[in-house]
Amino acid sequence: MDCSNFNDIIKSAKNILIISHINPDGDTLGSMCGLYHAIEENFKKKCDMLVLSKVPKIYEFLPEISRAKLVEMYDKSMVYDLVICVDIAAENRFEDAKILFDKALYTVNIDHHKTNTQYADLNIVDVNASSAGELLYGLMKDLKWKINNAAATCLYTAVLTDTGSFRFSNTTPVTFKTAADLVAMGVDAVEVYKNCYETNSKSMVMFQAYCISNAKFVNNDTIAYSIIYKKDMERFSAGDDCTEGLAEKLRAIETTKVSFIVREIGTRISKVSMRSKDVDVAEICSVFGGGGHTCAAGCVIKSAPGTAANKILDEIKKRKF
Repeated sequence: MDCSNFNDIIKSAKNILIISHINPDGDTLGSMCGLYHAIEENFKKKCDMLVLSKVPKIYEFLPEISRAKLVEMYDKSMVYDLVICVDIAAENRFEDAKILFDKALYTVNIDHHKTNTQYADLNIVDVNASSAGELLYGLMKDLKWKINNAAATCLYTAVLTDTGSFRFSNTTPVTFKTAADLVAMGVDAVEVYKNCYETNSKSMVMFQAYCISNAKFVNNDTIAYSIIYKKDMERFSAGDDCTEGLAEKLRAIETTKVSFIVREIGTRISKVSMRSKDVDVAEICSVFGGGGHTCAAGCVIKSAPGTAANKILDEIKKRKF
């Protein structure tokens, strides 16, 4: 793909907004902040950063993440010259900010999901990249941008978290080269790891233990899942970020081939997070309007949690594995 005009697009923009996806993870937040710092460093421009829900506590260490504002804090009549979406496969992943996206004079979509819908004026999508962070690093290198320590730290966080600390199948030689380059630039890899994986609250640990202990196993233990109700989260004072990593923990069980978490997020509305060892869960989630990667995907189903779980089970069982 030809991204040579990306420099000119940024140069000509008087105001820029970077959007991260709903229920933000380390990749979307790291990519957003990394791009923020890189644009400031190379073009002397400050961008606005938008988050659709609260930033998980473990990512509050990201440089300047405190500048990111919730969508409700934005003036919806604002017209941006440029809106850039990072790590967002489809418009329904930033629905509440779509009015700002639609009004923008120019839009860019930077992503790595195979289910990306190519929804922007310029679509920089590489499904072979481990993360949006890896893709952004390659883009910045190609465009000969300076990458300061703040940008490097953010991009490293994006790569680290979306590869599960370089454990997932999306990890490639390019991923390791990207990580090595960023560490050579001064990223404190140990400190980033501690922030991302060793700063969990007591309520999060106890909540996740409860969810795991209530997991269900079917199909000769090849399918593992857990249902989370609002009352469960209230009982443990658990925030949205407390569900992060649960599906991976169930997938890690030796017999598990597919795992998923169903979380109640509204009246007859459930959020599903799926993981697998080799089953295409993106295909399953696409049935419900979601998507993602072959081994990691998600969707929202307009059903109560129990019903949503049964719908997912029915789709899984249609696949032979």
